[in-house]
Amino acid sequence: MPPMLARKILLIALLSVLRLDADSFEDGDMVVLLGNTVIERAHNYGHIETSLTLAADKKNLKFRNLGWSGDTVFGHARSYFGPPQEGFDRLVADLVRLKPNVVIVCYGAVAAFEGDKGLAEFIAGYDRLLNMIKKASNPRAIILVSPPPAETLNAPMPNMNEHNKRLAVYSKAIAELAKKKQLGFADFFTVLGDEVKGQTSNGLHFTEQGYFTVAPKFVKALGLTPVPNHQLECESGVKLRKNIIAKNKLFFHQWRPANETYLRLFRKHEQGQNVKELPMFDPLIAEREKEIETLKQSTLATK
Repeated sequence: MPPMLARKILLIALLSVLRLDADSFEDGDMVVLLGNTVIERAHNYGHIETSLTLAADKKNLKFRNLGWSGDTVFGHARSYFGPPQEGFDRLVADLVRLKPNVVIVCYGAVAAFEGDKGLAEFIAGYDRLLNMIKKASNPRAIILVSPPPAETLNAPMPNMNEHNKRLAVYSKAIAELAKKKQLGFADFFTVLGDEVKGQTSNGLHFTEQGYFTVAPKFVKALGLTPVPNHQLECESGVKLRKNIIAKNKLFFHQWRPANETYLRLFRKHEQGQNVKELPMFDPLIAEREKEIETLKQSTLATK
């Protein structure tokens, strides 16, 4: 099936799927971004979170990025030394602790490499993951985001046309799952489309410029209205993104400390007493979020 035809079929399937809009957010909401590489790497650059922060307009939101590169709906990458269930259980604990009001989930980029033979297992695992999210934190909204398309680069990099066909199939299946469970769906795959060209380093992973380019597409896929580029590039907009990146780094070091084996795992008998330092990140994160809110209001006021 040609990629453009696949995208048209997917777009038709989305007409009856719930979508996020500005009214889906409430002041003080905790919004969790969950997924694999495309989500985790976003925290390094801040473009997607900055665009979401501004698109939510005057509402004060708090974002936490729980993305994990190479992860699956089963928790493969999140498990340190045990089976995938270990990583899945870790995610349960994270969601219980954060208590998000909105969860934006983006999986499928890894699973799509398995093609048709892996689709049923992926959807069953996704369904299980969504049930867990509902039970662990009972968010007001869960939005499923389709994986982005891949980019074909010059030789010797592979042609990604066949993989994009697989991604289209997986995106359609995710849309159907969202409809079945009465959840939101954001068609990042179709909205981004051919504009993925020139935005990746290896055909799969966005560069920093790539994240800047795709951020408004991500926002649009969610049903929100992106702010104009001049607001993102004004003085307060630049400071806003820098503070978001700084906040994300603080949270990352708290959530995934480099010496976790010593703090919480099988070597905690050596340095486990230092785990008490992890809550010390909370006031630092809170201070950054105050600055983020101030800068957001200044940026929105920029004409």
